[in-house]
Amino acid sequence: MPARAPVTIGLIQDAVEGEPTAVLAATITRIREAAAQGAEIICLKELFNAPYFCKSLKQEYFNLAEPIPGPTTDALGVLAAELGVVLVVPMYEREAAGVYRNSAAVIDADGALLGVYRKMHLPHDPLFEEKYYFAPGDAVSDGPGTASGFKAWKTRHATIGVLICWDQWYPEAARITALSGAEILFYPTAIGWLPPEKAEFGERQQSAWEIIQRAHAIANGCYVAAVNRVGFEPAAGQQAEGLEFWGGSFVADPNGRLLAQAGRDEEVLVVPCDLAAVDVVRTHWPFLRDRRIDAYAGLTERFLDPAQ
Repeated sequence: MPARAPVTIGLIQDAVEGEPTAVLAATITRIREAAAQGAEIICLKELFNAPYFCKSLKQEYFNLAEPIPGPTTDALGVLAAELGVVLVVPMYEREAAGVYRNSAAVIDADGALLGVYRKMHLPHDPLFEEKYYFAPGDAVSDGPGTASGFKAWKTRHATIGVLICWDQWYPEAARITALSGAEILFYPTAIGWLPPEKAEFGERQQSAWEIIQRAHAIANGCYVAAVNRVGFEPAAGQQAEGLEFWGGSFVADPNGRLLAQAGRDEEVLVVPCDLAAVDVVRTHWPFLRDRRIDAYAGLTERFLDPAQ
């Protein structure tokens, strides 16, 4: 098998403080810090330059959206070219009048915008009112058998896929992105506890979040990198109600082993990854080879009637 150069990835786990311009400036400082430590592909958290505004329904939050390409991706494209790093930039996208997306721009190490991933699965839960703010990503078809909103991008340093937060619970999303060529799956995230639930359910919620993503690494023979935000963000006008983001950003290898994990505070996590391990693991655990692609038609159904 061909030799692969190792790649070092960086995850920026932080909170949001101040206006978008101040957040962008702070983020640029952290990106420089990650690059100085050797990071070649750097991923930010979901909706990196805004509070997680989906806790309540307010029309003024639509004003936080901006186009891609736009001022933020332009500024970060210049930074990517200067540092020679790939950037995954999750942000609130205004695609057109009345069409807003929870998106992630992928910027290559020369500053070029390679494309945009738009979150496919949108939650509708207390304090996670995403269906109000976002249209889901579209299933784009390039011909028979290619209908998918899931993509992989060949960057200077590795072929990567991006999925966003609620997408992380769906094995179909990870599998299709891996089949598209992704060696690393990035999961920018904004997930946390509802304070009244934390004592009873908190530990098992975070454990489930981690386990399912590590399972995606095993099932697809690839690296998984999840980057969360931290801190408590109150719901609008309700200081006692909100979300406590648990951090815990991590990188898992193709065997599902944790290579590194952040704590509860702001942290720049920099982790080397041996891309040759993708070929080795996929050869020894040939899950992709042994898939029964002739037998999976049921996956396109919402529910299968056991009586039929």
